[in-house]
Amino acid sequence: MDELDSRWNDLFVSRFGTADVFTPEDFSEEEQLISKTTELFVKNEVMPLIELIDQQDHEKVKRLFQEAGSLGLLSIEVPEEYGGLSLNKKLSGLVAEKMGAGGSFSVSFNIHAGVGTLPYVYYGTEFQKQKYLPKLVSGEWIGAYALTEPNAGSDALNAKTTASLNESGTAWILNGEKQWITNAQVADVYVVFAKTNEGMTAFIVERSFKGVSIGPEEKKMGIKGSSTATVNLEDVSVPIENVLGDVGKGHNVALNILNMARLKLAFSNIGTSKQALKIALTYAKQRKQFETAIITFSMIQEKIADMAISIYGAESSAYRTADDLDHVFDSSNPLGTKLNELKNYSTECAINKVNCSEVLDRIVDEAVQIHGGYGYMQEYEVERLYRDARISRIFEGTNEINRLTIAKNLIKNAQNNKKYPDDLINNQETRYRQFIKLSKHLLNRTLEALTNSTININQEQEYSRLLADMKKEIYVMESAVIRTEKALQKSKPNKEQIKELMTNVICEEGYRKIEGLVVSVLSGIEVNEAKRKQILDEIRSLPAPLFSNLFTQKREIAERMGVYEKYIV
Repeated sequence: MDELDSRWNDLFVSRFGTADVFTPEDFSEEEQLISKTTELFVKNEVMPLIELIDQQDHEKVKRLFQEAGSLGLLSIEVPEEYGGLSLNKKLSGLVAEKMGAGGSFSVSFNIHAGVGTLPYVYYGTEFQKQKYLPKLVSGEWIGAYALTEPNAGSDALNAKTTASLNESGTAWILNGEKQWITNAQVADVYVVFAKTNEGMTAFIVERSFKGVSIGPEEKKMGIKGSSTATVNLEDVSVPIENVLGDVGKGHNVALNILNMARLKLAFSNIGTSKQALKIALTYAKQRKQFETAIITFSMIQEKIADMAISIYGAESSAYRTADDLDHVFDSSNPLGTKLNELKNYSTECAINKVNCSEVLDRIVDEAVQIHGGYGYMQEYEVERLYRDARISRIFEGTNEINRLTIAKNLIKNAQNNKKYPDDLINNQETRYRQFIKLSKHLLNRTLEALTNSTININQEQEYSRLLADMKKEIYVMESAVIRTEKALQKSKPNKEQIKELMTNVICEEGYRKIEGLVVSVLSGIEVNEAKRKQILDEIRSLPAPLFSNLFTQKREIAERMGVYEKYIV
């Protein structure tokens, strides 16, 4: 790690400020070709079947998996010796993003290609890899991941499902019930977590094993076409060679795989967000009120700009995190060491999951609003997007649980005296970096106050929420700045004006949000009115850059989106 890396590698495991940080513009032509292949697959194969898929036509879904397998879309992260392509997480993210426009099928796809396949890649024995991965990457078999139980949702590791060795020691006997399992009805093999005397353990359970039964399809608000059902296990005999990872170490499998699943979900949310923006743009240009296309109205333009700006921040941070994970897995370290290092990125994965799912929620909500009454009608695609989007804030760990993870790591680092460099700003720094430095100063100030107070953030969780949101805003701001500065270094003057405008809005609005969050936290901590006033005066006296006219900047961004009728930077 170079000197600049170590300076910024304090509260975020990142390479902020280095020229080699990956941005979406860095994909090669070959990688863009895979992206285009995915896009065409969704357009030509998935979308014509979307109504049948949402009517639970599982045979159509199985056929789509086989077609995706034949195109190599299921094998991005799988080693070549098992039928995969041995490619990276950035490209896997790009495929997930393009697949995000595929409605319910995108959910089934991501579960299969992520938590349904990666446990074998990272924790499987050679026998397990040879037996299962070729079938999974071809689409011949569909994978699923069975962790959640009726009484263990957010507390996923508190499982009641049990596993005990038979008398001969040749097999484990599993009993229990796994709830809300995606791909339950279509899967051929499940990664199942159960309690043993040694602790939580992961098992490979085939659908054909005696004692495995699948409950009826759940009736859901959205993502109706993805199979969701209960997996029942009644005296299921699982051969000892089907233990995935080490006995009693299943929590490592669960947590590491969930971290990567959160990032994959973030990419899918980005893809759906772009789809919703495109639909909203097309409608806004066609729909006339008062004999004028509604896209010319400045409040509609503000909505469109906010949607595009949110996407810019979301994809900048998601690809940055994927790049960080690729650096972990590209190292020469043994696999066990890599997986141990992966735990250091739980915060970034949680940030992206929270941010991208909430960006998607805002975008589909505004897309419906732009459609007016028509957006509420099922004949318009945006109605389905609105329903489908709601689950993203719940599964792969609720956003509340993810915020607790972010805040817990922040407090832990603060207690270990790890904080951002607090030298405030100098006049040579860009406006972007001035806002970021001030935001970090405010976060440091807040952490110092919290760690010296009697507040227990594990019990008073509002403080955790506010801390997590501060860190999320800073990470998005940083990521956008990295991307824009890199683009400016490579491009001719004025070519990256839209990126500059978006980054300015992200940093300025981000700082305003953080300032408000800090006021809320410190006001809650300090009971003395005079001291509270002193704190507020200190915050207001910080040398923040003069706020700019964001209205005109957003109009310019919206005009750009309107010309192309899609998200484009």
